This record gives sequence, C-alpha cells and structure tokens, in this order.
Amino acid sequence: MEYNIAVIKGDGIGPEVIAEATKVLDAIGSRFGHTFSYNYVLAGGEAIDETGRCLPPETVATAKASDAVLLGAVGGPKWDTLPGDERPERALLGLRKELGLFANLRPAMVFDELAEASPLKAELIDGGLDIVVVRELTGGIYFGEKGFKETEMGPAAYDVELYSEEEVRRIARVAFDMAMKRNKRVTSIDKANVLESSRLWRRVVTEVSAEYPEVELDHMYVDNGAMQLVRNPKHFDVIVTSNIFGDILSDEASQITGSIGMLPSASLTNGNFGMYEPVHGSAPDIAGTGKANPLATILSAGMMLRYTLGLAEEADAIDSAVRKFLNAGYRTADIYTPGTVSLTTTETGDKVASFI
Repeated sequence: MEYNIAVIKGDGIGPEVIAEATKVLDAIGSRFGHTFSYNYVLAGGEAIDETGRCLPPETVATAKASDAVLLGAVGGPKWDTLPGDERPERALLGLRKELGLFANLRPAMVFDELAEASPLKAELIDGGLDIVVVRELTGGIYFGEKGFKETEMGPAAYDVELYSEEEVRRIARVAFDMAMKRNKRVTSIDKANVLESSRLWRRVVTEVSAEYPEVELDHMYVDNGAMQLVRNPKHFDVIVTSNIFGDILSDEASQITGSIGMLPSASLTNGNFGMYEPVHGSAPDIAGTGKANPLATILSAGMMLRYTLGLAEEADAIDSAVRKFLNAGYRTADIYTPGTVSLTTTETGDKVASFI
C-alpha cells in the first residue's frame, strides 16, 4: 500500500526528530511492503521566515489532501516578539481548526526501563503506569471570544470559555470508546463547582456514560485531579477534559513519566484522519547538538499507523522496537543514566530502525 503523509518539520529540533521518525517509517515500509510518500510543507517559525505567515494556505490544502499529518515542533524565542495571532504556535490552533482535529490523545506511560526517572515514589508507579488524556482541542477558552474593554479598574482583557453540548458529547464518546478498549474507566475533569461551562460539561458527559454501561465514570474538579495525578496516579485510566484543563494536566502527566521526550500524541477528527506530534516543544537550545530525543516522534508515527492508517501490526512493530532499544540499554541524552549507552539523535533513529 502507498500512503501520502503531510510532513511539517517545524522549528528547533523538529527537523531532527522528524528525520528519525521517517527513517523508522521507511523501515516499516520495507518490512511490510508499504510505501510512505512525504509531502513536506511549512508551518510555525520556518513558515514565517519563508512566507511571512505561520500557516500558509498551501500547508492546509496539502494536509487535507494527505492521509495524515506528521509534525515535529514549532516555536522559539526568535519569534517571541511577534503579536499573539502571528506567532508560530498560532499555526497549531489553525491546523486543529482547519482540519477539524477536536480530539487530542496524549498517552502518559512509564516504561519499566525508565521508572527510576519518574519524580514519583517507586510505590506509586510500581508495575508500570499507563494513562491516556483525551483533551477537547477546538473549543473552550482558546477559541472563545476574546477582547479588551475598559473597567472601573482600568483597561482589561478577557477570554471566554464556551462549550456547546455537541462539542462535549463528541469528545466524551471518544473517551468512552477508548476506555472500552482499555480498563473501562473514565475520569471526567472539570470545575463544575464554579463554572457554568463545567456544569454543562459534567451533565453531558454523564448523559453519554449511559451509552456505555460497562464503563465506570467518575468526576473530579481540576484542582483535585491535578493532586491525584501525583498522589494516586493509578486511579486513572482514561481522563477526558476541556481544552485548557487538558493542556495543563497532560503536561503534568507527561512529567510524572520521567521524560517528556518519550511521549507521543495524536489529534483526531471524525473518521480516521489525524495529526501526530511529540508532546515536547522545539527545544531550540539543543537544536543541532545531537541531544534531541526522537523516540516521542517515532512513537507518534506508530500512533499514526494504528489510528489513521489502520496498520496495527506495523504500529506494534514500532512499539516493540522502542522497547528493544530501551531493554538493550541504549539512551538519549535526556534519559541517560550511568551504565547505559548514550546515543545521538541520528544513532537512535538508526538503532530503532534496525529493530523493526
């Protein structure tokens, strides 16, 4: 089979980690008889430098015409002085909106080989940890009405948190469907004791839960949810929450795993189409040094095979190759410990590809 992938290298370490992910995909293609064609397009700071826009229209058009999108990372201090709607990160919001990517899946896994890197006590993660955060991605405060106005305290700015019932209903179904394939437990996180939008959120999620009688549902306020992630992380299986709460909690969940460089993510629409990217940022301070960890991007490519292209065996092969890499004692700079073998970004991609 031939698959067309829109590839956004992005900024900082983005091009480096993307190169290793495509290397591993090509190894998958060679083993399983697939061809991956890469359509390279611009977004983020690189796009600003070359076109004056963080998200050129041709990027969106190419993405829509492709089977999936693979993204490195965007942003960096070089563009920090630009107005908010012109900054590289705005390209991500534009892509999510234009492509209808309303569901963000962020697995937070503690690999047994890296358990000692977690900041949590060993007894809290003994036996491994596997959480998926399902974050609503195209609604809420990031996309709500924004503006400035005069108040009795002087000039003020505002951002509106707004959710429709249908927006909540569709993301809830994604979470419950995910739970049915896992441990059949969903935790919905909101702030229903204060926010009207959260009260609607809680009501609709509860209504959707009636469609999934096998799945256990519980609700948490976001402050308690943040505490429980570090106090009792094994309580969680699938977390479903709003855009802003999901942004914060998924980053917290990533940190308890010990290395943000190990965590992939998927942003999905109705159907199979999706955009896949590592959770980490562009890390311009280590760009070009060979220290970047490409494993999150490689695992993101594996998620692409699984969720969009329907290639479960091929996705399993990538997951297995990463575990073989870790079991053999190989490490990148961010997860290196004495007694292991430190490899560069390129060497890591070569080694993982060799395990396919």
